[in-house]
Amino acid sequence: MADYRILFFCMGNICRSPTAHGVFAHQLQRAGLAHRVAVDSAGTHNYHPGKPPDLRTQRHALMRGYDLSDLRARQLVDADFASFDLLLGMDWDNMALAEAMAPPEHLRKLRRLTEFCLAHTSPVVPDPYDGGDDDFVHVLDLVEDATQGLLRHVQRELSRLDAQRGA
Repeated sequence: MADYRILFFCMGNICRSPTAHGVFAHQLQRAGLAHRVAVDSAGTHNYHPGKPPDLRTQRHALMRGYDLSDLRARQLVDADFASFDLLLGMDWDNMALAEAMAPPEHLRKLRRLTEFCLAHTSPVVPDPYDGGDDDFVHVLDLVEDATQGLLRHVQRELSRLDAQRGA
């Protein structure tokens, strides 16, 4: 069982959130933390249940060394709010939908992914679905930056958990 659980979410779970899922899982692996941190992704809408990420998303991610082919879209469900320690949305609209779903005691777990950016200042990860290659590249740039900051956050959280346990 993982010590810390993170869920990324966007609208359909085929572009932005699986990108964040795959990139962060890769970073956790490289940091030696994959056994301690569980990662998942979901969509606020059930547009693509069981489908793999958009082919453009997969292609651009693969060009940077991230294989997203094993990920499958699913919808955000009520149980996710209790199951995850941190739920990270890609934009304001999907944050509002998640906030409306979340039980009050779990609202504190909801944050935007871009809050963790180290270099970029974008408030959101924009949806590339109706865009071109540059839009998918921009998503990767934002996600890589934000997940580096997220990795630092998670490392602090794990240290805090270890201290509480006396490890």
